[in-house]
Amino acid sequence: MRCIRLSRSALVAFALALFALSTQAQAQAPTSTDWAAYDDVFERGANHAALWGAGWTGIYAASFALNAYQSSEASNRDDRFDARVGVVKSALALGGMLIDRQPHQAALVEYERLKARGELSGVQALGLELAQAEQERRGLETRISSLVVNSLAGAVIAADGRARDGAVNFATGMLVSELQIWTQPNQASSAINRFQPARLSVGPVTLHGEYALLVSPQQIGAAWRY
Repeated sequence: MRCIRLSRSALVAFALALFALSTQAQAQAPTSTDWAAYDDVFERGANHAALWGAGWTGIYAASFALNAYQSSEASNRDDRFDARVGVVKSALALGGMLIDRQPHQAALVEYERLKARGELSGVQALGLELAQAEQERRGLETRISSLVVNSLAGAVIAADGRARDGAVNFATGMLVSELQIWTQPNQASSAINRFQPARLSVGPVTLHGEYALLVSPQQIGAAWRY
């Protein structure tokens, strides 16, 4: 079995074209099995996104309330100071959860519209877009804001004469941020990056093999193996 890999952002159009060609036979007459597979990806993604959003919003809301209470009621002066820092961090995180929603709910609505019209090619393109969005939310840029906030929080505590406590605050904040990132939905990415049987016809030549669209935070590409 040989595998040809193509990558770089410039191959987005090619990847979509390969995706359409390799599933040409299926696209002409999608079966109930085809739709069931897409149902699973989009519905599970939307459900996961709803649970993820509610869970992390609840965590940050509880953290904000607890820190707000301790900022004035804690008996130790250092605990009150740290709680004030925690209030700011929790407020920023909570605001981020409320403003930056996961794309899966909107994708499910669009999927249902495309499914009702039988537009399988549109569903395939939507799945690729959703996979790209999932990977972008796991990329380096996503971590920059967390790195800045936690670095500033740790520096403020360290400047209060408690370098060790500042380091612990920074490390804890980054760990929580990583958990938030890696518990996000990734159903579309998992489905698209999986090799699937396909037949590619170019003129009189027909190739039997397997295809996959390879999506990562830095690039998008396609692979065909035969």
